[in-house]
Amino acid sequence: MATTLKSQQELGHSAKLHGKLRMIANGSNEVNAIRSISNQCIATTAPVLKPQEFSDITQQVVQKYALGQETESRDAETKIRKKKTKKAALKKGSITEDPPTLVEANVFMELREGSSWTDVVEELFPKIGKKELRQRIRNVRSCGRIIKATVILDDLKVLAASQHIVGIEGSQSVLTPPVLGFTIGTKQKPKSVQAAAKSVPSDSSNVLIGIIDVGGFDYAHPDFLDANGQTRFLGIWDQGGAHRPPPSETSQDFSTLEYGSLHTQEHMNQAIQASASIHAPVHAIEPQSQQFPSSHATHVASIAAGNSGVCTKAHIAGVLISLPSEDEDRAKSFTDSSRISDAVDFLLTLAKQRQLPISINISLGTNGHAHDGSAAVNRWIDNQLVQDGRCVCVAAGNAGQEKGVTPDDFGYIMGRIHTSGRISNKGLTKDLEWHVIGNGISDVSENELEIWYEPQDRFSVMVKPPGGDWIGPIRPQQFIENQQLDDFSFLSVYNKIYHEANGNNYIGIYLSPNLNPQQIVGVKSGLWKVRVIGDEIRDGRFDAWIERDDPVRRVQNFWNFPSFFSEATNVDDKSINSLACGHNVIAVGNYDIDNDSIQISSSQGPSRDNRQKPEIVAPGTNIYAANGFSGPDELWTAKTGTSMASPYACGVSGILLAANPRLTSVQIAGIMKRTSTPITGLNYDWKNDTGFGMLNRDACVEEALNLITYEDITID
Repeated sequence: MATTLKSQQELGHSAKLHGKLRMIANGSNEVNAIRSISNQCIATTAPVLKPQEFSDITQQVVQKYALGQETESRDAETKIRKKKTKKAALKKGSITEDPPTLVEANVFMELREGSSWTDVVEELFPKIGKKELRQRIRNVRSCGRIIKATVILDDLKVLAASQHIVGIEGSQSVLTPPVLGFTIGTKQKPKSVQAAAKSVPSDSSNVLIGIIDVGGFDYAHPDFLDANGQTRFLGIWDQGGAHRPPPSETSQDFSTLEYGSLHTQEHMNQAIQASASIHAPVHAIEPQSQQFPSSHATHVASIAAGNSGVCTKAHIAGVLISLPSEDEDRAKSFTDSSRISDAVDFLLTLAKQRQLPISINISLGTNGHAHDGSAAVNRWIDNQLVQDGRCVCVAAGNAGQEKGVTPDDFGYIMGRIHTSGRISNKGLTKDLEWHVIGNGISDVSENELEIWYEPQDRFSVMVKPPGGDWIGPIRPQQFIENQQLDDFSFLSVYNKIYHEANGNNYIGIYLSPNLNPQQIVGVKSGLWKVRVIGDEIRDGRFDAWIERDDPVRRVQNFWNFPSFFSEATNVDDKSINSLACGHNVIAVGNYDIDNDSIQISSSQGPSRDNRQKPEIVAPGTNIYAANGFSGPDELWTAKTGTSMASPYACGVSGILLAANPRLTSVQIAGIMKRTSTPITGLNYDWKNDTGFGMLNRDACVEEALNLITYEDITID
């Protein structure tokens, strides 16, 4: 394998950029326009392809996703590829060579101690006016030493050259955790939901429950109406909406939130009133960009703060993360972790305006980064939770299943995302088996595997495609960037020591389809192998995760399926959602009350740095709550997942903040751990799936009230 030694100056300081950003920036405008259809972390800023070209490409992707549509053997498909595919689908070399200019990415920039964004601007753009700069770098927000911004890929090399910037990290794709089972609506309000409301204190009206989710908030559902028939929602920020002005146009407090649509309580109540008088659907009068039947967001909000839920008197606010259904809209939108940080900031600002403590729920997730709380979005949220009167609960994730329970149970596909091991001596190796599925022949989505290990060690890595030869080794401080394989797909590998986020070593492996507009070629399905080689060993331990790649509808009515580790490679722990690995958030697992056990899909801890995650578990199996955007005979439905357990804990956190508004998020976590009830047959010790046990709401409230007084027993 030919190599070229490049200095940091020759690379344009691109060593500061996370490998995935470099790989994407290395693509052409056309390639990234196609990539943006399924990649939630980039978006096109202007038309790159003509409408007919876009339509033709969409049809190609449809055919690649469709199951059963391709009958050729792999050998036959390879012959077709060789005839039709142009090899120069991606530009070669580093990102300094003619990067694209019409594609944006959301990034987090780590500043040096004592530096500010103003310092960066004055250093890099001294002669550019603010208006011109805002056309290239938008939505700039800061939290501690982290700057979040939307930037044109062309400007990444410029930003990386700043002496004030330590590193630049791309955002992570965010998808809703899969909700298990089918949804069936019912008219009868479930008794279990009614019973849950009786024991909730009536003084919880002095708290705000914030929900960050997808699918739409059915604010006119009976579960969210007060005694006067008005909605309890104070506001809904629809990040992908256009019906109302963005938050920045409603208040100076939201000045940097310049996108989406803010629906106020006044707007929603006017729609409810008008609906009754003109006999029009309320959500046609005040629409959101997402109004999916049996909405995930509505169900989650109902559990946390509906009239039948946990914190029944609380004010409610929601943020809809953009989730476009049309391909062209998806290419222009972001659904990533930077939008989560914006959502948290919006809700905290709204709570401050109303002078209310706030409990926030996030039933969203990703498997990216180091799972130790060092990802930029983790640190962003942690910084915001230092202040009292704030709490964030996060679903642990639904990646806990490692084997099928029955012959036709394929839930393990979602569970085999983590592996770990230890290389005991120099020269020894460990092979990881990585199944890529797609449609059984190829996968037109991108596949990502991250390996994290201790800074005192040095690992090399090799990659073997299905039926191919070993590629590598790629040694520490070496990389392969968009190397074209024999089947015309691409491989990128970055072996980086001393990662800026945590000082640990990192190996990123990316399998990319060939997105040539003339002929799209997917990543080859089959068993890929990754060989980890011990070059210098002092500790030898490593962990690896497959980035989240859920089986979701990507294009029209076709689905793509995720890659996963083989049963032999998978290690059944540390599968917890990386958003839940923050130091100040509360991670919540799924407890099955009926079977008195942990639900099989509930993700396990600990975090990579061996912190006790999840902290607790809560009811999350067959939970009845509001059935959003459904008819009067289908007002309620049951769902299963940690998405349902986390809002239960969020509602309890709201009750605790109503009782004691000075509590911090870590204090609430401590109260929950202290008062939790062990699962039958277990003791009080922390377990990687049950945490410290089942959340005990009443005991939590009693413990929170104990903190209000502090007895002085000093002897005079």
